[in-house]
Amino acid sequence: MLIERARPLHKLRTALSRSRVVGLVGPRQCGKTTLARTVVDGRADITYFDLEDPAAVSALAEPMSALAPLKGLIVIDEVQRRPDIFPVLRVLADRVPLPARILVLGSASPELLRQASESLAGRLEVVELGGFSLDQVGREQLAALWLRGGFPLAFLADSESNSFAWRMQFIGTFLERDLPTFGLRVPSASLLRFWTMLAHYHAQIWNAAELARSLGVGQDTARRYLDLLDSLFMVRVLRPWHANLSKRQVKSPKVLLRDSGLLHALLGLRTQIDLLGHPKLGASWEGFVIEQVLDRFEPDEAYFWATHSGAELDLVLRKDGRMYGVECKRADAPRLTPSMQSAMADLDLEYLWVIYPGERSYKLAERIEVVPVTGLAT
Repeated sequence: MLIERARPLHKLRTALSRSRVVGLVGPRQCGKTTLARTVVDGRADITYFDLEDPAAVSALAEPMSALAPLKGLIVIDEVQRRPDIFPVLRVLADRVPLPARILVLGSASPELLRQASESLAGRLEVVELGGFSLDQVGREQLAALWLRGGFPLAFLADSESNSFAWRMQFIGTFLERDLPTFGLRVPSASLLRFWTMLAHYHAQIWNAAELARSLGVGQDTARRYLDLLDSLFMVRVLRPWHANLSKRQVKSPKVLLRDSGLLHALLGLRTQIDLLGHPKLGASWEGFVIEQVLDRFEPDEAYFWATHSGAELDLVLRKDGRMYGVECKRADAPRLTPSMQSAMADLDLEYLWVIYPGERSYKLAERIEVVPVTGLAT
């Protein structure tokens, strides 16, 4: 089954048309190679290096000699395996006239991003790719996308059990094979425990002391584990928005697992029935909707907002200098709440959307509207 990914494809093609070096980054198995091959399909001026292929590794033993004569488009897949190649790419990107543009694909390792920012400052345009989104799979696939998540092989599996098995295998492979590939020396058993604990804290305020105590490590170690999973696109650390200084506001970030399918795997939820009966149902819905909104809305900045008096808003978006709010409600008919009214007043929002699993839109107040999540598919 082929899922068309029109928006990421357009973004990648646009980036390649205007930038000397483009980085397509995202978690492993999210479809980066497939998207790149779609872009280059039919072009004759392509040279493709996959650094998981021993032949490509051998061909790039002397990268300057191998790459300098090439013209058209150079594609380097799994570039995080060769961080030493970035200074060479900087030299190649500065040639005038420019004989070749460069597309690098990587699994968002910290080393990749660090090397890119240092060596290719002002030359690199980054396109981030996640899993499938609702507008790509269609509104009729909402339940499957929420349960299975957006990783292509998990979503397209021929049964719920096979999807669950793939996700569990992905988690194991990520910990046992991928982290060492990135040069990260973290005990896989410790990180799995931490990741599982994060699943139970999904969509809650980060509490380093509590997680560190439960894990039996120091707070600095817990924070290092969090930063690691964040940098590899496994979790999202959503920063708090500080607006009205007269109110005591929450200053710690909120932590969410990015892919709902991995969240459910870590929680042991195999079926829709398991999910609907689980205490984390509402938190799972919140994280799923937040990821869909961020993918579709493409804001300049994203935050959450909460005060110590109890007012909160799941998502605060800044785009083109304006502020918008999103509240995620797993309810049949959401109602206007004091938190929504406080958010409108304190944050000076242009509009606030309450996203729920129903079928119709309706207004709660001026500039506050309830909308179905399936609206994100159009």
